[in-house]
Amino acid sequence: MDRIITKLYEIIKESSDLIATEESIQLYMYEVFTELVGDIFTHMNQVIKEQKQGEGWKVKRDDWKTVQFIFGPVRYRRTLMVDQESQNHYPLDDWLGIRNYQRHSPLVEVKVAELASKCTYRDTAELLKEWTAVTISHQTVGSLLKRVGGAQAREDEEMVVELDEAVELPEGKKVDYFYAEADGIFVRGTEKRKSLEVRHALLYEGWEKNGKRVSLKEPKAIMTTKKTAGFWAEVQAFTARHYAVQQAQVITNSDGGQGYTADKFQEAFSQSNYPVVNQLDSYHIFQGLNRAFGSQTSLFKQKVNQALKTHDLNELTIWLDTYESTLDETPAVEKLTTFRTYVLRNWDRIFDWREKVEQVPQDARGLGAMESNQRHISFRMKKRGMHWSEEGCEAMVKVKQGILNHTLRDAYLHQQNRSTRQQRKLKQTVRLSSLLHQKTRQSVGAKDGTMPLYASHSSAMGKLIKSFR
Repeated sequence: MDRIITKLYEIIKESSDLIATEESIQLYMYEVFTELVGDIFTHMNQVIKEQKQGEGWKVKRDDWKTVQFIFGPVRYRRTLMVDQESQNHYPLDDWLGIRNYQRHSPLVEVKVAELASKCTYRDTAELLKEWTAVTISHQTVGSLLKRVGGAQAREDEEMVVELDEAVELPEGKKVDYFYAEADGIFVRGTEKRKSLEVRHALLYEGWEKNGKRVSLKEPKAIMTTKKTAGFWAEVQAFTARHYAVQQAQVITNSDGGQGYTADKFQEAFSQSNYPVVNQLDSYHIFQGLNRAFGSQTSLFKQKVNQALKTHDLNELTIWLDTYESTLDETPAVEKLTTFRTYVLRNWDRIFDWREKVEQVPQDARGLGAMESNQRHISFRMKKRGMHWSEEGCEAMVKVKQGILNHTLRDAYLHQQNRSTRQQRKLKQTVRLSSLLHQKTRQSVGAKDGTMPLYASHSSAMGKLIKSFR
């Protein structure tokens, strides 16, 4: 500790300004911590090795490994051992949860993916370089995002399989009303003239107020580039795992496009004892009105809109026919025909869901949160002419889904090669109090001002190691 204080004093005295002082202290802090952690890992490896030898494992060789942490690259010694079944292991890496050939810590991998979901790969690399001790290329950023997003995707696939194999439905949260909206958004693919559709569902329990602000209650997202069947399988599995909707009235909303029809919602929420209510998204109706009649207010537009609100088909037909008789240009007629076809095809679904249920919840509001939530995808994936491979697109939307649902880190850790049973067994192996009696090596680099680790520092090291209990 005295050496750290001495070094900090030298930095402060020799720096020309406070900015330079803070930058130098940050670099020194990284250097000290990487060396400390490396020494701790090396000592832990020795204890684990001796325990495994007692169980009959054989030592094959000692290797050095470097893993990039947020605070810098940690270099430590680990032992390659052979178990009774002639299988190779690095017991220390198993305990830490480090994969074979892993070069970045779990936190670095997750942080890179989270940051890359908000800005470009190059910007992510630059931000990490400025604010942490992590220096990576934009290609590595893409690779790490695919790894983390792939972990969330595998968790979702396992969730679907578990539901298929389950004898009975999980015991989820009981709700009286459950709301779901779904739509798709297209992004450019890497193949020429080929787009990728991101299928997106939004599930929530209702609404809640915070002052004058109203927000969705417990919103959850499902995002994927899978085909329609795979998408709805994930929606159904997620709902079944988290909710008991058998006695719930399920209210749904969509634009009625291919893959988002009423029957898809009915199938996904088939566990409900009540018919699923599915209304046509009012945003798409309004959008169709503007395309057919223009954005300006007009008598025809007002009358058609009024007929839609009162669900008066005769009145709607009269005003559509009257307006069509005033049109001379073919494009205008085609737009009106498209709107007429869309409305008539979905006529039975044009209503406010609050008019279709017997007991309307006190906090009930109109549906239509999908479009604003699509911005999570469009703001990141549709700007500046971006193009996406199928793998990269799926990884990106799964990272975004994991962030929104607060599941990304758990999914990533669950997919690491570190089972709960294995963690518990290896923790029992590491009697950390014994580490305090291990001799520490003298640190190199004293000439550069780094802190040497002598045996006198064992008490300080012991406090750090105790955090692993």
